[in-house]
Amino acid sequence: MVALSQERLVSSQVVPARRSFKPSFDRVFRLASLGSALLVLIVLLGIIGAMIYGGLPAFREFGFGFITSTVWNVNEDQYGAWVAIVGTLSTALIALVIGVPLSLGIAIFLTQLCPPWLKRPVATTIELLAAVPSIIYGMWGLFVFAPLFANYIQMPVSNLVEGLPIVGTILYARTPSGVGILTAGIILAIMIIPFIASIARDILDQIPPVLRESAYGIGCTTWEVVRNVLLPQAGVSIIGAIMLGLGRALGETMAVTFVIGNANRLSGSLFDPGSTIASRIANEFNEAIGLQLNALMALGCILFLVTFTVLVLARILVSRVKVA
Repeated sequence: MVALSQERLVSSQVVPARRSFKPSFDRVFRLASLGSALLVLIVLLGIIGAMIYGGLPAFREFGFGFITSTVWNVNEDQYGAWVAIVGTLSTALIALVIGVPLSLGIAIFLTQLCPPWLKRPVATTIELLAAVPSIIYGMWGLFVFAPLFANYIQMPVSNLVEGLPIVGTILYARTPSGVGILTAGIILAIMIIPFIASIARDILDQIPPVLRESAYGIGCTTWEVVRNVLLPQAGVSIIGAIMLGLGRALGETMAVTFVIGNANRLSGSLFDPGSTIASRIANEFNEAIGLQLNALMALGCILFLVTFTVLVLARILVSRVKVA
């Protein structure tokens, strides 16, 4: 009894020490977490502030016409962002049109149709594509893909559609060099496929197997299972993966700079050279001074606004899908 009473006395003396230490540790942990979150916000606000401060002289000089103008003349200090904005949105849209179906096809194949012995090599290869530097994609696109694209796609298609209404404008190359808006969109599609496919595959793997087995049990085909069971269950996450790929496509710089042609020209043909906001900044920022530098900073502000708008729309779309 004496030993038991001594053990209780010791335990009663130890517990308060632990209780006094725990709140202080929790307070430090809470403050550290808060500081980490605030640090990200501070850095983001600092970047936004620097971009706005640098681009403000250009907005003051040209006003709203800076967004709608197609002129970019360094010698006369006349700058407009419309060509770069259209090029950015066009290449990103082409990348989504090509990349999203391929990414979903890869994810569905890996989770539903792929033999076990082939699943790991294919999945590993897709993931490795995400680790390839963008400059490698750009060099491959310029020196390998562009010549092949010019010889086997641009020239035959241009000869076929020349003189036709609408199609003869959209798919006609005045100088079939292989570089242009469509080439940049294809390269971007290849770059965003690993991100969308990997996320979609992980989401489809997390769907309870009982749902698939139940659908197969009532006689559904693989297409019906994918369409009516898997995609509705993973719809929100797939939309998030697509928005992640879109953000990558909007901000990509080096690969696009190699293959888009870097021409300040607004053309109705997808085969003609163009430019994006990121490629123009990359090409001219190193030697820019004065109002030209301010115009490039203003382009950065516009790119940030476009990306932010895309993220807001994605949030709204995801919330509506959740409600539905």
